[in-house]
Amino acid sequence: MLRLGPATPATRRRQPAVAAGLAGLALTGALIASLALGSNLISPAAVIAALFDQAVDPGAVVWGSRVPRTILGLMAGFALGAAGAVMQGQTRNPLADPGIFGVSAGASLAVVLGIRLAGTTSMLATLWFALAGALVATAVVFAVAALGRDLSSPVPLAIAGTAVSTLLAAITSFIVLTDQATLAAYRIWVIGSLSGRTLNGVGVALVCAGLGLAFAAAGARSLNSLALGTELARGLGESLLKTRLVGLAAITLMTAAAVAVAGPIGFVGLTAPHIARSGAGSDHRWLVWVSGIAGATVLLTCDVAGRLMGGNGEVPVGVVLSVIGGVAFIMIVRRVRVAAL
Repeated sequence: MLRLGPATPATRRRQPAVAAGLAGLALTGALIASLALGSNLISPAAVIAALFDQAVDPGAVVWGSRVPRTILGLMAGFALGAAGAVMQGQTRNPLADPGIFGVSAGASLAVVLGIRLAGTTSMLATLWFALAGALVATAVVFAVAALGRDLSSPVPLAIAGTAVSTLLAAITSFIVLTDQATLAAYRIWVIGSLSGRTLNGVGVALVCAGLGLAFAAAGARSLNSLALGTELARGLGESLLKTRLVGLAAITLMTAAAVAVAGPIGFVGLTAPHIARSGAGSDHRWLVWVSGIAGATVLLTCDVAGRLMGGNGEVPVGVVLSVIGGVAFIMIVRRVRVAAL
């Protein structure tokens, strides 16, 4: 009779690579589904033909809608998933979300101010306002947390982020509730959607997300040390302040890029790291990348589901994620070992 012994070191080393490969296959399936499926029924052969020749009949739908939203979904989902892994590693909190640093709240307020004061409604202008607001909000959070002079701990940053986010959200609510025109334009963006988006100005968001991912990769080894506890990490020679700053930069840049192109989409940054951790383990050198792949897969899959369940219309991906993410959040909380990252 065959007996299965404990996993060997070689098997454990191969596990993250296998998980990354499986995640890549799942993402490939989500990409194909995002290009092939939608509220407009188009045969797979017609979609393939349109991809190679925009002049054919469904070319306007494929290149005007499905290709841009697939690219944006890939970028936003990857950025949110990777940012979630860094955020949970930084705080050692499995329920942490990238938006805790005020990124989404800052972007929302900036978009509202752009609509109210400058009358901006275009995708490109909204992207610039959202990106700037997210970066400024994080700078404010860091400045407030720095007053405590103990940035080696994640607690001051988390408290400052919660306080600043609440304040910015209150200001945003006041503006939109006192101006109907602003509310009408803002509610389309704030729900979180890939529909109707274009690739205008997406290069800026890609650069921002790429820089954030570079910071995340650079700080991955430090996050492994931080998982052992702050005292032990300090004993191993880690500079906790440097680790916090690198992590903050990574989270801010990636989340700001995602929010700028797709709106404040929730739950991806919370759930993707848990999906990745179940297969890739807790080594952040792998976890950040696999979480990004999982985040992109989740976002694209939910976007496709929203297209199909909406009949002739669509259900925004932010709504789909709110339903699915709420269930996932309850499942995460109920896990027995939820506290062990």
